[in-house]
Amino acid sequence: MEEPSNGAARVSADAGVPLHRQLYLVLHDQIGRGALASGEALPTEQSLCDLFGVSRITVRRALADLSDAGLVDRRHGVGSFVTLRAPQDHPHLDNEREVESETEVDVIECGIRATPPAVVARLYSYDHALYVLRVRRERTTGEPLIVTEAWLPKTLGDVVTESSLTRAPLHRLIADAGVTLQRIEHEMTAEIACPRTASLLGTAIGSPLIRTNRVAFLDDVPHHMVSNAMSPNRSRIVVNQRTMDTDAGVTMFVAHDVLGPTT
Repeated sequence: MEEPSNGAARVSADAGVPLHRQLYLVLHDQIGRGALASGEALPTEQSLCDLFGVSRITVRRALADLSDAGLVDRRHGVGSFVTLRAPQDHPHLDNEREVESETEVDVIECGIRATPPAVVARLYSYDHALYVLRVRRERTTGEPLIVTEAWLPKTLGDVVTESSLTRAPLHRLIADAGVTLQRIEHEMTAEIACPRTASLLGTAIGSPLIRTNRVAFLDDVPHHMVSNAMSPNRSRIVVNQRTMDTDAGVTMFVAHDVLGPTT
């Protein structure tokens, strides 16, 4: 594990973020970058106290949050270890199957409504659209992983319903309706959680979020838009690109860590 440079703590009571949350983010970054490898032991609680100049209770709260996020396996009387992750030959397909089998969808809203100006600017012509708001949750714990908003042509109202959305992914319903999309434009941004999104994701207002927007085109005309809000604690953006084809062959997908620590 990398120590704070020159022995100075990387956390500060003046940062406006609770100390345990700052320590959580530092350790989360270490794990995400591989500085703390899968299965590796974390420094002892006392070592973390000394490294970052914080109390034992701050360290324990940070480790508890890492454990809740599935990043750390805490073993009583032994210590804390980075959660073991089994290698995957096909991460996109494997993760997609895991998400569908290990999660369930709550449909919050599904109906025709006025289209917000920001969406009108993307879809050009829809003043009203079929609006879908869903929350995908981990099946065993009920933890919310992703909030999805979609704006679709009103003509899909008979296919995309509250009932059908609980049985099949949105992209499959659209394909089953005979829509063959030409291309999809992706946009990725970072934002802070507004009150509604924070409530749906079970996180604090102002927490960092990943936002992805996808505009799907049919015959060079925008067909629909899907916007996802995700906590970076359990989701990440993965981009695959062939080294011999830098202008094409790019595949992007969102991976969700839906499975808990392995034993």
